[in-house]
Amino acid sequence: MLLTFKSKGAADVLMYENHAKRILDLLHKDTKIGVITAAETAHAVSVLEKEILNNRSHEASEAIRQDINAHHNENGDDNKHEHIDLVSFANRAYPLLDMLREAQKGNYDVLWGV
Repeated sequence: MLLTFKSKGAADVLMYENHAKRILDLLHKDTKIGVITAAETAHAVSVLEKEILNNRSHEASEAIRQDINAHHNENGDDNKHEHIDLVSFANRAYPLLDMLREAQKGNYDVLWGV
């Protein structure tokens, strides 16, 4: 499922729900419907920037973590290796981060699911 992030300060940002979930979990927001208020944008930008920096310095660890999570899940253990995600968290998060920065400048909210 696709999520569409909207703000008066930037063009819409489309993201698959499973990719957006990681970002929204960091911000303690629901994936179905929500808002990052203008007052929350500075904090959201800070959280995403820190996570991107942390992710870039641990890219190999992140790939291993994804592989382990795929093999040890609610369906039990398996020994097949997952396809490595070639698009990094930083690349996926950047469009929303850019929207949040513009929303912060213009004092706008960011909405999704509405």
